[in-house]
Amino acid sequence: MAPMDKKKDAVDKVAIEQAVRQILVAVGEDPDREGLKNTPSRVARMYEELFMGLYKDASVHLDVGFSEQYDEMVVLRDISFYSMCEHHLLPFMGKAHIAYLPRGKVVGLSKLARVVELCARRPQLQERLTQQIADMIMNKLDAKGCAVILEASHTCMTIRGVRKPGAEMVTSAMRGTFKSNLATRTEAINLLTGGRGV
Repeated sequence: MAPMDKKKDAVDKVAIEQAVRQILVAVGEDPDREGLKNTPSRVARMYEELFMGLYKDASVHLDVGFSEQYDEMVVLRDISFYSMCEHHLLPFMGKAHIAYLPRGKVVGLSKLARVVELCARRPQLQERLTQQIADMIMNKLDAKGCAVILEASHTCMTIRGVRKPGAEMVTSAMRGTFKSNLATRTEAINLLTGGRGV
């Protein structure tokens, strides 16, 4: 998925600083006290980093592929990712697992990790993130099939609200052969999860 249609190409750090300052006042803090004086600018820089995926096209990392007549599964597991839940702007983090069946074209493994990274670096839902990664790999690599499984812990559930640390959300997206062929799907899930299933 390409970056969202925006006229700008980066976050507005000045606006973020002003907003953070207002939040500090609203919760009863003094934004001018020593410990908080530079907090608005630190938060602005942090948001610039956390939301960089809004302004970069993750799919460009799949443009550089190699012609290779390999028709077996390619699997990359345990790709760490960090994202921000769009409902509370709190982080969720975990591991992404990707498998695809090439159709005459393979891509460097680091490129798959870069796709995960940039898709995660925006306000997200885990369900959407899982689908974006799978669809991007299918479309850009013209793969026969793709499977993506994400396992993540959401701080919007662990540090607030229901407060259930240790709970993990698992989402999956199956495309092409992984969706239509039960044996291929089962093999992919076993390889992606180390035999734990989903």
